[in-house]
Amino acid sequence: MKVYFRTLKDLPREELFAPGHRMCAGCGAAIAMRWITKTIGPNAIIANATGCVEVTTTPYPETAWMHPYIHVAFENAAAVASGVEAAIKTLKRKGMWDAGDTKVVVIAGDGGTYDIGLQSLSGMLERRHGVLYILYDNEAYMNTGIQRSGSTPKYAWTTTTPVGTAVRGKIQWKKDIMGIVMAHRVPYAATASIAYILDMVNKIKTALEYTEEGPTFLHIYAPCVPGWRYPENKTVEIARLAVETGYFPLYEWDHGKLRLNPPSNNHLDKTKRKPLKEFLKLQGRFAHLTDEEIAELEEELDAYWQYLAKLQTL
Repeated sequence: MKVYFRTLKDLPREELFAPGHRMCAGCGAAIAMRWITKTIGPNAIIANATGCVEVTTTPYPETAWMHPYIHVAFENAAAVASGVEAAIKTLKRKGMWDAGDTKVVVIAGDGGTYDIGLQSLSGMLERRHGVLYILYDNEAYMNTGIQRSGSTPKYAWTTTTPVGTAVRGKIQWKKDIMGIVMAHRVPYAATASIAYILDMVNKIKTALEYTEEGPTFLHIYAPCVPGWRYPENKTVEIARLAVETGYFPLYEWDHGKLRLNPPSNNHLDKTKRKPLKEFLKLQGRFAHLTDEEIAELEEELDAYWQYLAKLQTL
């Protein structure tokens, strides 16, 4: 990761995500959108998949977007962005593009990335389109009523994975979307969190620069107040605990090399991580967990860190 911004004061002052949107108080995705738009700058075209962000920022006839903006379906944001990127290349080749180095950016939630949009994402990556794909991950289909997605963690409550005596929330593990993206041999992919803004904005800028070589991907962790059942003033604290407990590691995949970023670079040593329970206990979606179930989640988390340790040696 290149360091473009050493402090938040180094970022542009211009606001490109307008106030007055309908996103929830304390929404993690709203925090992400403000810093994403600041970092990519005004010369960008955004393709936004259906989801929380789209629904709450574009109530007709209003919009919170200061960029050229395309609302597309759940399943085809990456396909639409691919077409935009290809069109710009063609116009440049014909001498018909005078807008300079315009970037193409996808913004999509976990439903539009892990599940419904996975096929078009894979196609975009395989065809090597110079597009930055940004996933804001709130771990369920929040826009349509808190239904489980491929991103929802095991044992989490959602409206389609209720908690009872026989079934204890979602029964499957969270899908490894970064592993899927990395398998496409992209030049750059990274995780980021709204609790670590400088890390996030420098990764956004790095990913934008690498689109000259091909597709790039950013996975941003964005807690959801109603879906995760916590007070609206706890969003950043929960996002930070996700990193500090090792649940959501911060790392980069840069041209086939994995690099852990602070504070996650110390978390290969389990004793340097906070107990996972500190992250879980603040969220109502995990309120039903037993000590045995938490121990199972910790065991799986340890296995994931062993996997990351192996990737670091490649």
